[in-house]
Amino acid sequence: MNNRIKKQTILSFLIIATVLSSCSKSNNVSSTTDAVVIEVNPAYFLQTGLAESITKVSKTLSNGSTVECYKIVSNNTPTDHVQGPWCPTNINDGIDKGGVWFEGGKLYDVDGPFIKNLATFYANTTWKLYNSATGEINVTSTKEACQAAARPDVDPLYKNYCVECLPSYFPGIKKTYYIPVKPIKGTTTTAIMGMGTIIGIAFNGINFDPPAPTHAILGAYTLAPMDDAGGHVNGVAGYHYHAATGKSTKVAQADGHAGMIGYAMDGYGIFERLDEAGKESTDLDASRGHYDSTRGYHYHVAYAGTNSFINSFRGIPGSFSVTL
Repeated sequence: MNNRIKKQTILSFLIIATVLSSCSKSNNVSSTTDAVVIEVNPAYFLQTGLAESITKVSKTLSNGSTVECYKIVSNNTPTDHVQGPWCPTNINDGIDKGGVWFEGGKLYDVDGPFIKNLATFYANTTWKLYNSATGEINVTSTKEACQAAARPDVDPLYKNYCVECLPSYFPGIKKTYYIPVKPIKGTTTTAIMGMGTIIGIAFNGINFDPPAPTHAILGAYTLAPMDDAGGHVNGVAGYHYHAATGKSTKVAQADGHAGMIGYAMDGYGIFERLDEAGKESTDLDASRGHYDSTRGYHYHVAYAGTNSFINSFRGIPGSFSVTL
């Protein structure tokens, strides 16, 4: 790996490992006190996804308050679904050989024909990720290639590549989350700032990430598909989600409400977009949350094709770090 790649990898790691204390604030939050506030339930987490037992620790949050938080250490390996595939290897490959990609608020299967059609899809003839004679698709096939391509300033050598980073390239990753045991509503919402602002954690220990930097990815004529679970891998955070597609563990609700899939970093629950009748809540606030007397305040994720989960934190978020 050259020095440029090393420096970029270190810089990216420092950004994403930063404690969530510098997020900007926007939008006033209602001063109404919630009648019901639901604490984080550690029993919902899959033990097989944890590197150690969940414990309570005292932490100081960005608003200066010192509260009890759950320390959750994940081994970064989902045990409730398979990882991959991401990139098909030939333009004749079917949907079982590739993952998914989002564009314009929609989710698309990344099969061989999708890769072949990218020049038409993006109305730009520069796109060509395959060999016309053999039909073989350009796919990153080593850790070094993955690190050079899966970064904001894509190495020019990997222009017109499908970027696939395998979990085996980055063994031993541990992720530590500190989440308030009892959510603390802020006086303003906390914006999702992009890279470095982890949105939350799924019950299998995998992090919900902020929007993928699609502008940088597409600007280099690369594609970095997610697998069918909405996740992919990089050298900064290992395997992580950019979309909720219904593959990870959920806690069903007795009243037919949308299932719960994890917690946001502020301790409020994150739920699926649709309830059991296939309907989306119509009273969501700007953060994509609302209140009911059974679940207290909680969030509902956006449609998987939007490259997002929630829009902002209603509560005071905890912190997150990665150990490589």
